[in-house]
Amino acid sequence: MRAKSGSPARPRRPTRATHRRQPSRATLERRPASFPDVAARVLATLRSAPVVSGERLSVDIHVSRTAIWKHVERLRALGYRIDAERTRGYRLRAVPDRLLAVEIERLLDTERFGRHIVYFSETDSTNVQATRLAQAGAPEGTLVVAERQTRGRGRLGRSWVSPAHVSLYASFVLRPTLAPADAPQIGLAAAVAVARALAPLAPGKVAIKWPNDCLLDGRKVAGILTEMDAEIDRVHSVVLGIGVNLNTSARAFPPELRATATSVQLVTGRKVDRVAFTAALCGALEAVYDRLLREGFGALVAEWNAYSCLTGREVTVECAGQRTGGRVRGLDARGRLVLDGPRGEEHIVAGDVTLVGGCGALRTGAKSNDG
Repeated sequence: MRAKSGSPARPRRPTRATHRRQPSRATLERRPASFPDVAARVLATLRSAPVVSGERLSVDIHVSRTAIWKHVERLRALGYRIDAERTRGYRLRAVPDRLLAVEIERLLDTERFGRHIVYFSETDSTNVQATRLAQAGAPEGTLVVAERQTRGRGRLGRSWVSPAHVSLYASFVLRPTLAPADAPQIGLAAAVAVARALAPLAPGKVAIKWPNDCLLDGRKVAGILTEMDAEIDRVHSVVLGIGVNLNTSARAFPPELRATATSVQLVTGRKVDRVAFTAALCGALEAVYDRLLREGFGALVAEWNAYSCLTGREVTVECAGQRTGGRVRGLDARGRLVLDGPRGEEHIVAGDVTLVGGCGALRTGAKSNDG
């Protein structure tokens, strides 16, 4: 007990021992904080052997047996199934289907992406939270994840449907060394990374629709939203928001989206390990992003075009009340959509694209060209 300078400390009054109520799972999950170090060490030790005694945990981690019990209870509140076996110790039976930092980090092979994770059980928008972190100086690669968003956002002011505990709603803080005019290429490059992460789960079914939607069998499975903080000649930060429908059921989509949206599980019939996918996406993003910064978007154009569902097809493009149309040639080295239109070759910088006749059942795939 600390005393104010210059005054003696008062003796602590004797108190009766009381049983402290453990915080609820909802309370723990809402805290946007890193996983407690001691709890993480308890968890790592429990993974190292079938059964671990409380005494061993106490000795290895250098905390009391009471502290070990409290952290085991904290893990249980987060959804970990930990059995206490009389005279033997603790056994880790199962881990929760939650995007907890301690679970994602153990699968990462990145240097920056996902090395600092902020987790929410629920938030308004991961992009909003990531923007706040960026303004506060968060390092590049900081990842914000949420189990559910109440005001998830997509491109052109649209909302993103975000049911709880089934998909990935994530935002990354980036600090690119790009001119502001080239920053939109980050969204295009991110689409390649998302396609790479999805391809092993649904081989031959992944496609990209310009500028950065990802599709499975012609229906939208992922969307990307980039928001930039910049001056005329300098980018301070970019927040890269990514939503991927992993295990969303058909009835979780609003009726008006059921014909155009899908999830990986709906297409493949297999439940996706969300933690493993998140780690894989971090790796794909870091590889693609670093190549973009080193070599420019031209180094990614071939892979982007290989995934494209638009190349060779007739489309209409709307932007700022103007509409144009033509046959898509592909993307150029600056990320512009190249059309053969009524006035000849056109290069489209931004807009909302509609494929004439619909996307259909696409079977577009590509191998990674990153090296």
